[in-house]
This record gives sequence, C-alpha cells and structure tokens, in this order.
Amino acid sequence: MISNVINQIDAIAQNTGDLIAYDELGRTHTYAQLKSGSDSLAAHIDSLNLPTGAPIMVYGGQQFEMIASFLGSTKSGHAYIPVDKSSADERLTDILEIGKPALVIAVDELPIEITSVPVIDPKALTSIFDNETSYQITHPVEGDDNFYIIFTSGTTGKPKGVQISHRNLISFADWMLSDDFNWPEKSQVLSQPPYSFDLSVMDWAPALLSSSTLKALPKETADDFKTLFGTLPKLDLNIWVSTPSFADVALLDPNFTQENLPQLTHFLFCGEVLTSTTAQKLLSRFPNATVYNTYGPTEATVAVSGLPITEAVIATNDKMPIGYVKSDTTIKIQDPDGQDVPAGETGEIVICGPSVSKGYLNNPEKTAQAFKQIDGHQAYKTGDLATMDSSGLLHYRGRSDFQIKLHGFRIELEEVAQQLQQSHFVAQAAAVPRYDDEGKVKQLLAVIVASDNSFEKPMQLTNAIKDELKDIMMPYMVPGRFIYREAMPLTPNGKIDLKGLIAEVNGDA
Repeated sequence: MISNVINQIDAIAQNTGDLIAYDELGRTHTYAQLKSGSDSLAAHIDSLNLPTGAPIMVYGGQQFEMIASFLGSTKSGHAYIPVDKSSADERLTDILEIGKPALVIAVDELPIEITSVPVIDPKALTSIFDNETSYQITHPVEGDDNFYIIFTSGTTGKPKGVQISHRNLISFADWMLSDDFNWPEKSQVLSQPPYSFDLSVMDWAPALLSSSTLKALPKETADDFKTLFGTLPKLDLNIWVSTPSFADVALLDPNFTQENLPQLTHFLFCGEVLTSTTAQKLLSRFPNATVYNTYGPTEATVAVSGLPITEAVIATNDKMPIGYVKSDTTIKIQDPDGQDVPAGETGEIVICGPSVSKGYLNNPEKTAQAFKQIDGHQAYKTGDLATMDSSGLLHYRGRSDFQIKLHGFRIELEEVAQQLQQSHFVAQAAAVPRYDDEGKVKQLLAVIVASDNSFEKPMQLTNAIKDELKDIMMPYMVPGRFIYREAMPLTPNGKIDLKGLIAEVNGDA
C-alpha cells in the first residue's frame, strides 16, 4: 500500500537513483535527476511566497520537465494544472480565469502573453533545474489536498476543473499496482497521452511508483505514421497505455506484432470504447500479452473498473464489458430518481469511493449537479449508462446526454456547436457523432446552416470556417466532416432536433 506518492518516488531516487525515470526518444533522465530537479523547483516556488495551496499551471508536451514540474509543485504544497502545448489560446485564458493559478510554469514557449501571474519561462526553468538546491519537504500536498486539477469540456463552452486529491490518487495507484493488473516493477511504460488528459496518470503514476521507466512518445512522432511505426519497436516496451484509437493506429502497421515487440506483455486501455475487433487483433498479434479494458471518468481518478479481455470474453459478449469495480469503490446503477435498478437493467453509473473528486474547482453549481453523498461518502453521477450482471460485471450502454468520447477525448456536442457558431460564416450549427457497427464514435460531423457568403464550393466555406476558428477550438474538437443544409430540423419546443440529426446521419431515421 502506498502511503505517500512524493515520498515513495523520492525513496526510489535515494535508493536506486541511477535508474532511468524518463526516456524521451533517447533523451534520458534518472530518478536522482527527477528528485534533484523537483527539489530545486520546490525551493524556488517557496521563495515566491505564493498564496497557500493555490494551483500552478504547467504548460508543455511530453517532456521530463513536465513530470519534474508536477512533483516540484506538489512538494511545495501546490496542485498542478497540466495544459498541453497543442491547446487553443482560448483554452489557456479560460483556465487562467477559472482555475486562478498563482504561477505558470512554461516548459514550452507560451503562445500568449501572460501578465496576470508570475511566469517561469523555459530558460528560467532550465536554470532552476541546473542550480541544484537541497530541499526539506515540510508542507507538501497530502491527504485531501488537491494533487492535480484537470480541465475537461463543459456544456456552457467553459471547461471544468476536476480536483483530484492526494488521497484520490493513492486509491487509483494502489489499484493499478495490485494483483488486478500484475504490473511488473522496473518496466518500460509507454507515455503517449498528453498530460492534460487524465489517461496519462495511468502511465506516469504506477510507473514512477514502481521504479519503472516512462518511454515518452511526443505528439509529433505519434502523429506521423511512418515515424511512429519506425519508433515503436525501438522503445522495448513492456506496458502499453493508450486509448483504443491509438492502438488502432499502431495496428495499421503489419509489423506491430509480438515478434517485433517481444517484451510487450500488458495493454491497458481507457478513455473510450474498446471494440471486440481491436481486442481480437491485439490478442492475435500479441499472444504473450494481456489486454485490459478499464472504465472511469476524470471525476473518479482515471478508472474504477477493469478486466482482462480474453478470447472467452470476446466470444460471449457483443460489446466488451468494462470490468469489475475496484475493491475500495462501490458502483450503483440508478434510475433518474436515484433509485437502484435490478441486476441486468440499464441505469446511470454512480461511483462512490475514495477516488471520487471533491468536485469542480471554483464551480459550486456544477459540483452540486454532478456530485452527491451516499452513506456519508462522496459519489459522482457519471451520465454513463450501463448494466451490471449478477456477477458484478459492468456492461457499458452509452451516454445519457450528448457527451461523447472521440479518440479518448471527452467532447460536449453543445460546446462544439457553440464554438462553430462563433464563425461569422455560420448561422446555425450542430455537432453530430457518427457511430460504427460496434457503437463506437468514429467521426464527428458538423451540420451547418451557413450565413450569406460568396464561396463557390462547400470546401472553400469549410476551410474558411476552420481558419476562423483555429485559435478557438481544440484540434480534437474540430469536426471531420461539414454538412450544409438550408434549415435545421426543430423539436416542438423550437430547439434543434439533435437526436433526429444523430439518427439521420447514422441511418436510423
């Protein structure tokens, strides 16, 4: 059992400091360097006399300096807010406004000027790490203090900051390192999801708590298929953590096999639906590996249920189950009135346990809507629908609202529509998911009623809209296809008939 995340990582540094903690395509850093860098940064943060417990924004990509900054922040008693360097400018300003960080650490150059709070730029950060400073930990993040805050989409167009405490993180990390996953010590672990996506916690936390090495895969490498396919066999991976969609990309390479990655023994998936097709391909190509499907929202610390996907599981289920709940947590399947439904009936997943967040940062209204108390314990109403069979196995049945997961990212359809409508070429907009035969979102479509314009072809209009919104919309939220109509279908209440559009594009109308 883990008692303290920071102390356990530091203990590895003190006992086996020469072990590689982070490997970014050959740029390596040891556990001793991780401790030294985070100590020096913590000392510097203390010297700034920031407000007690105020969060710190950390901006960058897949670099050692990100992890060192996370630990430096928490050692000095401050939660960190990870922000990926591919974020739209508006995302940064929203987080500054909502999260109210007391400091910004820029591992990469910031795309906007920030003058409202102190900024440690990349050059200054390098100087801090190089100027080794011993540090005595006296006021770290601990207990119910926030360890990190991850911002997700919001239906109002504003992101919500999910607060994850040290206690929440320990609950998750203990489970990942339990017999449920047989996570081997001193493993080589893929670190591909951006740190602003909580799936990344599934790689870095158990890796650094088990003397393992994070093998970082920068976005530039992951996005270039030829480079990606050439890089993966060189990583000597033991543990793969990603969304199923990223595994699907790797599977496009016929050489992505056990023969070429002989040490790969664990596939861990979360963030979106794992289809039986993907699971079957992985089992066929990697006969020595175990494929784990897990489920959980950011609000309950990454994942709360899981199971190994075997040939028998595939043979007996049309859609892959999302697992059995971890031992310290309770999942209830409830109807809209908050009453438990019988085994086998569909209802909303409500999660109750020590990994459930205290709520959204500086947003009591949204917190009250999504969280409640059950028997004196914090519980989160996920909006996900599922059935639980008599053995306690969970089967996912989709969303209860218009929130989807695409390539592992949570996307609010209303938020996409609102952002599309910020273009002066758009009079009305709706965002519509297209599903594949297994119920997985395969594409996000924009249905548009255009304003008057002089474009001769729809593609010219589409390019103009995208260009106008490139600094507003996150790249993963931009629809893959634009459809133009003279008018939107409306409900009797005069609202855009989103359910009707979804049925129409999926051939159900």
